[in-house]
Amino acid sequence: MRTRQTMTISLPPEMIMEVERVRNAEHRTRSELIREALRTYFKMRRTLPEYTPTPRELRDIEKGRSEIRRGEYSTLDDLRAELASQRRKVRSKAHRSRALS
Repeated sequence: MRTRQTMTISLPPEMIMEVERVRNAEHRTRSELIREALRTYFKMRRTLPEYTPTPRELRDIEKGRSEIRRGEYSTLDDLRAELASQRRKVRSKAHRSRALS
């Protein structure tokens, strides 16, 4: 009788490259590495206290979900672009003030 079962997972290419890098550096199999990662995750989950959201948090979560359903949200890419734009503005002002000195 088998003591292990096979499980297939899909990972983004960057994560696969990281798994391969660590696996090779530590001379381990993929299975060993993933088993340890899962054991660590499960141990961490057991040590964290169970969290129950407050009524206000639940209302805020529902409000956010409603906004998403209406299409009222920004993506992470939108946020990154906005932050990059703000950094360029700040940098150009700082550069100008130094040039004027």
